[in-house]
Amino acid sequence: MAYWYNIATKQVETDENRSRNDDVMGPYDSEEQARAALDTARANTEQWDAEDRAWEGKDETEA
Repeated sequence: MAYWYNIATKQVETDENRSRNDDVMGPYDSEEQARAALDTARANTEQWDAEDRAWEGKDETEA
């Protein structure tokens, strides 16, 4: 069973009761992972932003 996090209702949903709109994040393997969806997304964004800054810094020194 897959789990989803609904950002509008702030509830975890399953395949059986999943909203059919753009307000869901997932799928996740567990309810705990779905509950942490926003924290996981925030951490990923911060990591990607840091990688972008590092890449841009390398690009500037090579030019």
